[in-house]
Amino acid sequence: MPMELFATAGAAGARGATGSDAASTSNRKPQASSSGDGFAASLGRLIEGVEQTAGDANVAIANMLDKSGEVHDAMIALQRADMSLQLTVQIRNKLVQAYQDIMRMPI
Repeated sequence: MPMELFATAGAAGARGATGSDAASTSNRKPQASSSGDGFAASLGRLIEGVEQTAGDANVAIANMLDKSGEVHDAMIALQRADMSLQLTVQIRNKLVQAYQDIMRMPI
């Protein structure tokens, strides 16, 4: 699913931008995209990815402020967090619109 890929890529990329080691991403269990995964589980992983990228951006900013990190790393982490949040908001908007369309259908 594209949502899962974006959330995983965004979180891993933001970790790389903050300077944390790559071993933390290699210890992670690969995500199975089987048809048995529920829609709620996919949304949960998307939201967790957004929270992770926001946390990584905060760490990058803190590192920049205490001069242990670079400005461009913080900016990249902020952009990734912003893009993942925008994607999540657009998905929410589409879901709300689909719900409203279904509720307007005549019986």
